[in-house]
Amino acid sequence: MGKYLEMIRIRFLMMLAYRTDYYTGILIYSINIGAYYFLWKAIYGEKGSIEGLSIMQMTTYVTIAWMARAFYFNNIDREIAVDIKEGKVAVELIRPYNYLGMKTMQGLGEGIFRFFFFSIPGMVLVSFIFPVDIPNEPALWGYFGVSLLFSFIINTQINLLTGITTFFFYNNAGLIRAKRVVIDLFSGLLLPISFYPFWAQEIMKYLPFQGISYIPSMIFTNGFEHADILRALLQQAIWVLVLLIPIQFLWIVAKKQLIIQGG
Repeated sequence: MGKYLEMIRIRFLMMLAYRTDYYTGILIYSINIGAYYFLWKAIYGEKGSIEGLSIMQMTTYVTIAWMARAFYFNNIDREIAVDIKEGKVAVELIRPYNYLGMKTMQGLGEGIFRFFFFSIPGMVLVSFIFPVDIPNEPALWGYFGVSLLFSFIINTQINLLTGITTFFFYNNAGLIRAKRVVIDLFSGLLLPISFYPFWAQEIMKYLPFQGISYIPSMIFTNGFEHADILRALLQQAIWVLVLLIPIQFLWIVAKKQLIIQGG
């Protein structure tokens, strides 16, 4: 376990060396949040609430959804693809650690950096500019923290699956871009799941994407009842376990047909 903790530390220090990029990222995310705020303010107009969310809750939802994205977002699928194309994966596979576990820990190190140097400062900055309702219930913060950790794991698992497909397609840049669009759209980042048509909501219930952004954001905005929170956390936990199956299966098959394109 010590070597994986060291990977977290090393990735954190690597991100710290280029922290200026994330300071500018805070500004970009703040602009995105501002654009969504004025958009939703125009949509709400004189309405008190839409789909059970007030304008204050919607502003908070948009803010926390984007700031949470800074934590769970990573590019390990692209890193895996590069390792395969350049032949580096052959060396990685003979090293004394699990390759996928190593990538996951690197993503976690990046997420921890983003959380402390991006999400928290960004949340503080945005709360001074836009009307954001910060919950004061310790239990709600606890539920949100657990849900946010699940969202990181689910997003990372999907990235691992996407990265592993490079073993079969050899060039999956299009798939990686498509995956990112699908996650942003179906995770609830751009639009809360409750705002989709009923038939679309029914389909999304059977997909893991809402566990990435929608569930933690709804918990933070107090948009769920207590029973709904527990049900949502259970749903996230189930998807974490379910996604392990295709990851392990594809990883076993991929290693058997490894073809090095470079190196």
